[in-house]
Amino acid sequence: MTAVKLDGELLARNIKAELSLRIEALADVGVTPGLGTLLVGDDGPSAKYVAMKHRDCAELGITSRHVHLPAEASRADVAEAVSGFNADETVSAYLMQYPFPSGLDYESALFAVDPAKDADGLHPVNLGRLVQGIEAPLACTPAGICHMLSSYGIRTEGSHVVIVGRGLTIGRPLANLLTLKKAGANAAVTVVHTGVGDLGEFTRCADILVAAAGSPGLITSAMVKPGAAVIAAGVSFSGGRLHSDVANDVAEVAGWLSPRTGGVGPMTRAMLLKNTVDAAERSAGRPAGRLSLSPDRLL
Repeated sequence: MTAVKLDGELLARNIKAELSLRIEALADVGVTPGLGTLLVGDDGPSAKYVAMKHRDCAELGITSRHVHLPAEASRADVAEAVSGFNADETVSAYLMQYPFPSGLDYESALFAVDPAKDADGLHPVNLGRLVQGIEAPLACTPAGICHMLSSYGIRTEGSHVVIVGRGLTIGRPLANLLTLKKAGANAAVTVVHTGVGDLGEFTRCADILVAAAGSPGLITSAMVKPGAAVIAAGVSFSGGRLHSDVANDVAEVAGWLSPRTGGVGPMTRAMLLKNTVDAAERSAGRPAGRLSLSPDRLL
């Protein structure tokens, strides 16, 4: 068995095409979506990721504003930057690039973000709305994973999803999103982590396995149910290279597999753009649009 590739690049292009039409409609009423980014410190991968986000914005005609603070920035410096984004009418939504340098509390800083401008969908208010099943900006990677599964016809309803990792950006919001009683969710979800003694005991039971622990090669072929859908969401950097939580041999067992590059990453950035356009639509007094799945585009 060789796994079907879950092509995040293809899906992201389709999402961008739909967003372009919505951006044109906003331009007709004098509104231009704008994304803000806050980077604290000089982490290379974070800086590269922020640059990719701004290139995406330029491609679609979304304006962008960037604030870069030094690693020794204080809580007051971060608070000032956040306050500036909250007040800037040209910024529809913004994000604080995770992680922060040691000594700064990222989760505490989130409280100062205007929930309506939360591009990452990680503000406590928006996470609370997710738990309640109330519409709100969704965490980008979880939303991208759900869109990927639906687009490839991978059924979540009634399926057993095992998520390896309980982090703020993926594991926790994804678990809540997939348990909602709605189409593209309604799954039985188990969340485990690297502190569990025998991960394979849990992962081999998964119809859909999401690796989001940031531990290179953590998931091997022996830990995967034959034919399962495997989402490689966790990555880490070392030696100048990007490493996946999913070992290469998993492709010979899984039914579907997102690749190390061109999989979840492009979906995350596409959902960030969607959250930005959604916010611009809300500020213009328009309901936020919904993405179509268009499975025929994948053939």
